[in-house]
Amino acid sequence: MHVEGVDEVTGRPSSRATTASPDSSTVGAGRATAVLAGLTLLALVLRFYRLGAWSLESDEVFMLRDSVALKLTNPRPLMYLLNHYVVAPVLALDEFGLRLLPAVFGVLSVPVFYLLARRLVGPRAGLIGAFFIATSPLFVYYSQFARYWTLVFMLCAVFPFALYLGIRDANRRMLALGAVTGGLALVAHPVSVLLLAGIAAWVILTYGRREVLAQLWQRRLVRFGLLATVVVVLLVVIRLVPVLQGWIAAHDVVPESEKGGEFLLRTPSGPGVKQISLLLAYVQNLTPPLVLAAVLGIYMLWETRTRSLALFLVCLWTIPTGLILLIQLRTAVSPFYLIPPIPVVFLGAGVFLDRLIDPGSGLRPRWLLSAAVGVMIFLSGAPTLASQYRDGKRWDFRGASRWLDERLSAGDVVIADQPQVVSFYLPRTDVRRLIAEPERLAQAAGEARARNAVLWLVSPAPSHAFRTNPRIGSLNQWIYTHCQLRNTIGVGRLDFRQNFLQIYRCPPVAAADQD
Repeated sequence: MHVEGVDEVTGRPSSRATTASPDSSTVGAGRATAVLAGLTLLALVLRFYRLGAWSLESDEVFMLRDSVALKLTNPRPLMYLLNHYVVAPVLALDEFGLRLLPAVFGVLSVPVFYLLARRLVGPRAGLIGAFFIATSPLFVYYSQFARYWTLVFMLCAVFPFALYLGIRDANRRMLALGAVTGGLALVAHPVSVLLLAGIAAWVILTYGRREVLAQLWQRRLVRFGLLATVVVVLLVVIRLVPVLQGWIAAHDVVPESEKGGEFLLRTPSGPGVKQISLLLAYVQNLTPPLVLAAVLGIYMLWETRTRSLALFLVCLWTIPTGLILLIQLRTAVSPFYLIPPIPVVFLGAGVFLDRLIDPGSGLRPRWLLSAAVGVMIFLSGAPTLASQYRDGKRWDFRGASRWLDERLSAGDVVIADQPQVVSFYLPRTDVRRLIAEPERLAQAAGEARARNAVLWLVSPAPSHAFRTNPRIGSLNQWIYTHCQLRNTIGVGRLDFRQNFLQIYRCPPVAAADQD
């Protein structure tokens, strides 16, 4: 593999560049192609197995709504357009149809990542990173989740690195590839634009000296690139600032009693606490060993004179993440918004394990240490990966709705955590959102009783440190005084998550009437 020597002034490869031993970092083209094909096939199996088996979630119901009724004002239209014009004419937009493209893009992310990674860090490190993507429980879940996040990831695994190669090597084709895929990433989801801040930080740190700027300004391509950058920034500001303002305003008008995540999640509050919670969720989803390997891999790049790339990866990872944490000080954000920089994690982890294959270590075979660490990283997420095929990492609102459908009578009221999903499966039923206020439950029960009907509650069972439930807070006394637990829907998982739904009937059914 070519190891970059870096000019101290410009950060570009210098004449001091050296080449590592072929045994230490290269893979034959035929072998690399065969391994990549195997990893792509593995990703295909993991992402399509039981793809349509799981209940929809509320975000997936929104995906269905926006894919059927397109809106020109939607700030992230790409996946909706693809569903509307590519999938819907061929397949029903049901659980499988809605998840088809996320699964396809999840599979394509493996070879797409590799094709850029091999140019940056060599084929073997690229294959190792591709393996972690193929087997990542987080990205298997994203591939079986009917949203646009695998598309965002795939595009963000291309455009920043293509721009890096284009700038570093003055490669017009790479610049064009970065511009096209960057534009697609922006219309896949606006959060992708934050990667440009990381790229800008790297450019400033690398080329920011006056003498370097004067030299670069003499190049026509640089002047054209700067003009294009100014135009892009203006378009981004014009397009995305109103989107951000609308997002903040929409959350500001929500009453305090209505705030909080789905499933009665209690959102950690207070500056600093929310940011730490978001970062912990980010690391836990990726698995701590993988994140640690990424950090060490970037450090190794820095220590082996590949500092231009190491600096680029640090900027691309930390600057967008820091901006998301700053935005979180003002409004609600989701761990999903941290997806665009994640290709850096897989790239860094690939470098770390690649460098562990040291011919001077004395180990036989010399890849033993790297393989052992890779297995440990994989096993840290294996329980979650296996559990994905038990419940899809979600609550079975479809199963709960089917159970209720056999018992509902005219006039019955259902109060559930995700009313959009329950309404989708029970379209003729009065479904309302479950809020942690017993007064609302009492009012709904009174309305049902006036019609000689019944109130049903659908709520996640206690299983999460941040989840309120009927045994916590003011709901406790009311529910256990006026309601009866009638069923629990769900299956056990192999990791620490448990996704059981509890169904309550208010008032309790008479003993003689129990089924």
